[in-house]
Amino acid sequence: MAKPLTKSAIAATIADKVQISKKQAVATLDLLAELAYKNAKNTFTLPGIGKLVLVNRKARMGRNPATGQAIKIPAKKVVKFRVAKAAKDAILGAK
Repeated sequence: MAKPLTKSAIAATIADKVQISKKQAVATLDLLAELAYKNAKNTFTLPGIGKLVLVNRKARMGRNPATGQAIKIPAKKVVKFRVAKAAKDAILGAK
């Protein structure tokens, strides 16, 4: 299995393709992450890749795996990433 790309490897690839410095590429990645964090509440979309959405989870009953005892899990907000159809088709192949 291939190793996952690191931030520096992604920045180096971007820097080579767009012909900018690695520092500028890293700054671009940092800015993109910062924008995603600030705008996730309103849905942050990366065209062709997917979007970050904030979802409200309902309260539910669960089980403690060690004891089997039923416990109440409170409602909470979670961040989810929804993969774009274009990304699914490019990775898995169109059906």
